[in-house]
Amino acid sequence: MSPAPARPALTEFVLKVHARCDLACDHCYVYEHADQSWRRRPVRMTPEVLVAAAGRIAEHAATHRLPSVSVILHGGEPLLLGPARMRRALTDLRRVIGPVTRLRIGMQTNGVLLSERFGDLLAEFDVSVGVSLDGGRAANDLHRRFRTGDSSYDQVLRALALLRRPAYRRLWSGLLCTVDVRNDPVEVYESLLAQAPPRIDLLLPHANWDAPPPRSGRGSTAYGGWLRVVYDRWRADGRPVPIRLYDSLLSTARGGPSGTEVLGLDPVDLAVIETDGEWEQADSLKTAYHGAPATGMTVFSHSADHVAASPQLARRRAGRAGLGAECRRCPVIEQCGGGLFAHRYGAGHFDHPSVYCADLKELIVHVNENPPAPVPARLDAGLPDDLIDRMAASTGDRVAIGQLVDAQTAIVRALLRGVAEGLPSGGAGADGWAALAELDRHAPGSVARVTAHPYVRVWAVDCLAGAADGNGHGASYLCAIAAAAAIDADVPVHLPVPVRAGRLHLPTVGTVLLPEVGDGTAEVHVERGSLSVTAGDVTVAVRTGVAGDTPRWQPTRALETQDVTVLLEDGDPYRECHRLPPSGRLDDGDAARWGATFAAAWEIITDEVPGRAEELRVGLRALVPLHRSGTGVSEASTARQAFGGVAATETDAGSLAVLLVHEFQHSKMNALLDIFDLVDGGRPTSVTVGWRPDPRPAEAVLHGIYAHAAVADIWRIRADRQVDGARAAYRRYRDWTAEAIGALDRTDALTPAGSRLLRQIAHSVAGWPS
Repeated sequence: MSPAPARPALTEFVLKVHARCDLACDHCYVYEHADQSWRRRPVRMTPEVLVAAAGRIAEHAATHRLPSVSVILHGGEPLLLGPARMRRALTDLRRVIGPVTRLRIGMQTNGVLLSERFGDLLAEFDVSVGVSLDGGRAANDLHRRFRTGDSSYDQVLRALALLRRPAYRRLWSGLLCTVDVRNDPVEVYESLLAQAPPRIDLLLPHANWDAPPPRSGRGSTAYGGWLRVVYDRWRADGRPVPIRLYDSLLSTARGGPSGTEVLGLDPVDLAVIETDGEWEQADSLKTAYHGAPATGMTVFSHSADHVAASPQLARRRAGRAGLGAECRRCPVIEQCGGGLFAHRYGAGHFDHPSVYCADLKELIVHVNENPPAPVPARLDAGLPDDLIDRMAASTGDRVAIGQLVDAQTAIVRALLRGVAEGLPSGGAGADGWAALAELDRHAPGSVARVTAHPYVRVWAVDCLAGAADGNGHGASYLCAIAAAAAIDADVPVHLPVPVRAGRLHLPTVGTVLLPEVGDGTAEVHVERGSLSVTAGDVTVAVRTGVAGDTPRWQPTRALETQDVTVLLEDGDPYRECHRLPPSGRLDDGDAARWGATFAAAWEIITDEVPGRAEELRVGLRALVPLHRSGTGVSEASTARQAFGGVAATETDAGSLAVLLVHEFQHSKMNALLDIFDLVDGGRPTSVTVGWRPDPRPAEAVLHGIYAHAAVADIWRIRADRQVDGARAAYRRYRDWTAEAIGALDRTDALTPAGSRLLRQIAHSVAGWPS
C-alpha cells in the first residue's frame, strides 16, 4: 500500500448534474455574472461523466483514507434532471463511492419541482435537501422569479410543506437566504423562522471591488447593520434555530472551526465538477472574471489529488498566509478570515480585503461584544444524529471533534456558573466572577481560550465537589482565571489572586513565585501587556509576552509547529489529576528537547494518519511532561475531566506520535461519555482483555477498544511501509481490539448508542488485513 499523502484532502464535491434553471434569478452567480462558461457546457451531466467523477472521488477517499465525503447535487437546478435520471445518478454514486467511504449526498434546489415522487426517491437514497428562500413573498419576489416574471413563492412554500412532513423531515437540511438590504431584516427573519427550518444560512450577495454590492443609500456598512439587527433578534429569541453565519462567528471567537468558507481560516476542502467533467473551484468565483473558477483539468485527465495540489486551490488553503497584508494585520482576522475569496477580487487580483470588509468587521465586533446567553438544553441537543458514527471513523473527523469542543465549552461554562452561584456575597472569587462576566461580553474569544484549558475544568469539578482545597484555591481561583483572560485580551483588571505554597498561577499564562507569602493572596494588576503582582512588601513585574524565566516568573511555554500550537504544561497545579506524577518545571534544555520531539512526532502523525492530525489540531490543548519511570518504558495518561490534555513521559518521536493519538482517543471517549450514555449502568459487567491481566468494567473496555483501534491503525500503516517490528505490533493491537470487541458485544452491557459505536469500530477492524 502506498503511503498516505500528507497534504490536506478534499472532502466536499459539488456535482453540476444539470446546467440550466427553471428560474431567472437576477442575482445568480452562474448566469448573471462575469463567467459565462455555462453557455458552452452540456445541459446535463451524462452517466459516463458522473461515473468518472464518482470514480475520482472514491479514488481520493481511498488514497487519503477519508472516513466520509460529501457530494452536493447542484446546477442550475438539479431537479430538472427528472426522477429517472436522478435515480440513475444516485445509484451510481452509491455504487461507486459507497464501498470506499461513508457517502453523504446533499442537494441545493429552488424547490419549484419538488414533489412526493422526488421526496420518496431522495428518502430512499438518504439525500439531504437545502432550499433557497429569501424571506416572505415580497422579499423572495425581488429576485427569485420565473423568466415570465411570475413569482416562484407559492411553489417554494409547497416544497417546504412537503419537507415538513414526517416522511421527509429528516431530509431537510435548511434554508438558504441571500441578503437584500432593501428588505426589512426582522420581517425576513420571521418569514424564514415561520417555515420551521432545521437551519438558516444567510448569504451576502456575490460582489467584488470591480462590481460592488448595491447598498441602497444605506451607508458603507449597510449589510453589517442588516445582519446586526437579525442577530440581535435571534439572540433575544434564545437562538431558536441554528444560523450558520452567527454560529460560525461564535465558534471562531472560542478558537473553534468556522465550518464555512465564507468566514474564518479553515482550509478550503471543496471542488466542483461541471456537467462536462471539468474540475472547477468554488462557483462563487464566477463573479470575478470569465474563466476564474477554471483549473484546466477534467475527471478524465486528472485526479482529485491534482486538483487539491493546484496553485489555484493552494492559496485558498494557505490560511492567514494566503491573505493580503491589510487582512493579516486586522484584529478580527481569526474570525473573518478575509471573507469569501471571491469577494476579495478587484483590479485583476485577490489581494484585497473582502468588498464587505467594513460590514464584516462591524458585525464581528458586535457579536463579540454581545454574546448570546447559553441555551439550557440537553448536552446532545443540536448535535448531528451521526456524531457517534463519525466519532468511530477509523481515520478521524475534524468536524466531529469541533462539535465535541463546543459541547465541552458548554460544560465548562455551566461548571463556572455553578461555582459562582455558590459564592457568598462578597466572598472569595466574587471579583473574579464579575471580571470574567465583563470580559465575556467584550472579549469572549479570550475567555473561551482560557476556559478551554483542560485543567480549568478539573479545578471547577473539584471545587464543586468540595475537594479544591486540596490545592488550596477554592472559588478564589476564579480571580486567576479572569486575570489570565484579561492578559489574553489585553484588558486592564485589578484582582486578588490566591497564592498557594508560594505559587500564584494564572492558567495558560504562567506562574509567579512568591515563597515569602506561602498561602495567602496577592494583588494582580494587568495593563498593556504587563503583569504586576504585589503581596506585602514584594512586587513582581513581568512582560507576559516575553519568553524566558526570570527568578520569579515562569511563563507557560508552547510546543509549536507550522500548523499547530500546544501548551507545554509543567506548572498548572491541577495537572496532577493524571494517574501518573507530573514533572516539575522543566529547564530550558529539557523544554527545547520536548519541542523538537513534539515537532518530529507531529510530522509523523501528519504523514501516517493525517485525519488524526486534523483531530488533534482542533482538540489537543496541552501536553503535560511526566516524571520518567524507573523502568524506562514510555507512559502516558489522560484524565476524565481534562478534555484536550495529554500527559506523557519523554520519549522518541515515533513513540510520542503513537502516545498522542492513543491518549487523545481516551480524551474523545471521555467527551462522548459527557454527552451519551454508552454503557448500561444497571448491568455491571467485567470483561477480560488482552492488554490487562485483571478483568475490566465495560466502560474501561470500551475506552480500550477505542484507543487500541487507533494504535493498531498506525502500526498497520507502518507495517505497510515495512518498518521494523511494525507487523508484530499491528497484529498485537489488532488482535487485542478484535477480541475485546467480541467479548464486550457478548455481554449486553452497552446502551443502543454504545452498541452503535462498537459496531462502527468493529466494521473498520473487520476490513483490516490479517
